[in-house]
Amino acid sequence: QVQLVESGGGLVQAGGSLRLACAASGRTFSDYLMGWFRQGPGKEREFVAAIRGGGSKTYYADSVKGRFAISRDNAKNTVYLQMDNLKPEDTAAYSCAAQRDFLTSVVRGATSYEYWGQGTRVTVSS
Repeated sequence: QVQLVESGGGLVQAGGSLRLACAASGRTFSDYLMGWFRQGPGKEREFVAAIRGGGSKTYYADSVKGRFAISRDNAKNTVYLQMDNLKPEDTAAYSCAAQRDFLTSVVRGATSYEYWGQGTRVTVSS
């Protein structure tokens, strides 16, 4: 079992920044590919970003590329999502997720992730 707890959400004005954190416990953190997903009001859950277990490779949705950055600290069992130049359309509940890191791992599909946090809400005002 892997337990995930997100933090760092809140209310921010458009153009502002937030840093989300997801603390993991229960297994060897570096064995897991970590992802961030979000679900906005009335929208389906969508992929935001992901990072390989060793941190060597990252992936982003086109909508956040150049504005968001995912990183991880395996010594602290934590993955981060730095969100800059936030837009009202970034308003959503953000959740982190974990899956075992294999070469064949499907990075952008939510159903590929085995463990999920409860989520943290981000609201961007215009």
